[in-house]
Amino acid sequence: MNSTDKKWQRLAAAARQAPEERDSTAPYGFAARVAARAQAAAPEAGLPLERLAFRALGVACLLAVLGVLLNLNPAAQPAAAPEDWFFMTEDPAAILLELT
Repeated sequence: MNSTDKKWQRLAAAARQAPEERDSTAPYGFAARVAARAQAAAPEAGLPLERLAFRALGVACLLAVLGVLLNLNPAAQPAAAPEDWFFMTEDPAAILLELT
């Protein structure tokens, strides 16, 4: 072994014995700084997606209102069969339990 290898071995042995004292948490405000730098680097990167999202939100709202309006129209609802009226007014479970 040459002298460089001996020095390296001594340095590696000393490093293995050194105590672990470093802090593993991010500094205060680190996430905010990273987000601010990302926003400053590409300020208009999200604009097309945002426009598309707002249009999709508008279309979804219109479809929801249309669905409510169509279901509120009494002419659009099918007429109930006579046997369905019986089950709408009386509790079938209670009737069956009274028979036993």
